[in-house]
Amino acid sequence: MPHSELMPIGVFARRSGLTPSALRFYADSGLLSPATVHPVTGYRSYGADQVAKATVLRQLRELDMPLPAVEAVLAAGPGEASRLVDEHVARVLREAETARRKAVVIKSSLTDVPSLPIAALKGPVFADAVEQVLTATVREPGMPVLAGLRIEVSEEAVTLTATDRYRLSTRTLVPAVPPLRTWAGTVDGEELRASAAVVRRCATVRMDSSPHGILLRVADREDQHCRLLGDGQFPDHRQMLAALREVTTRTTVSKALLLRALEDHPGERIGLHVTDGTVALLAAGDGHAANRIPATGTGPPLRIWFELTTLYPAVSTALGPDVMLDLRGDDQPVTIRSADCGDLTTLAMPVKPEHTI
Repeated sequence: MPHSELMPIGVFARRSGLTPSALRFYADSGLLSPATVHPVTGYRSYGADQVAKATVLRQLRELDMPLPAVEAVLAAGPGEASRLVDEHVARVLREAETARRKAVVIKSSLTDVPSLPIAALKGPVFADAVEQVLTATVREPGMPVLAGLRIEVSEEAVTLTATDRYRLSTRTLVPAVPPLRTWAGTVDGEELRASAAVVRRCATVRMDSSPHGILLRVADREDQHCRLLGDGQFPDHRQMLAALREVTTRTTVSKALLLRALEDHPGERIGLHVTDGTVALLAAGDGHAANRIPATGTGPPLRIWFELTTLYPAVSTALGPDVMLDLRGDDQPVTIRSADCGDLTTLAMPVKPEHTI
């Protein structure tokens, strides 16, 4: 290597983002040897072509990757290296989840307040309801509760609700036995989704409240802990539901046909022209019908526009072969109900007609 392509350790450290002491450590460990070492002074020099490797090494160590794993990644081809990085990240996430669950148990033990049974539900039914309702969540740093699922337990039922402020999804479950007490809280959505995978395989799940969250207890399995989201107030969905206008147009359409039409729709926005015999899908810009689906309904014809990312999840989570749309005007929330199972309801906010461009 020509001398002009070499740089002293201090310059190389600045280029790579590693400290000189870290470079000496990685050289001694065999991960990144200098290009040359002066035989008398011991000064180390590095080549410009080593900067990329040093940068990757630093990034891997920032992921807390152990040295043997770093060595394996650096020696592997692109495909194998990516797989090794993914394996390390997955392991870190598993360890973090284990630590989080243990922390919940520790915090609960520190309070000297025992968990209290709330309600018992069928495991598969509860797991399905969680996944259906959680489609209406969103990660928003300024309002963490929008990533959570609101659980409200009354004397008659357990109600699950989630909203991203463009959609609101709610489902009511009737326990096999009356709930033991009333309770309400907003639970971390990701943790609840992960717990649902375990709960699904159990005939019955018992929900207990603890000072920092809920415990999902199932026979012959470890308790599933889901923390409460205490940062911010969950939107007043009950007031919003109570303020809805009267339904003016109602239509029932095949869920499969509507989903297929939505999947084939080319734009980000989609219009529905609802009449008593069809639901026509409109393309933004010209407003011409791109697809027509047979439907049954009542009320005056109505055109209404949605973001595809709002309408599609609301329809896809409906239960049964048909969905019922309750419309109140082109600027009012649409209620999307499962025609054969009314305990799952989703509200979807439309966009203004003049925004269809």
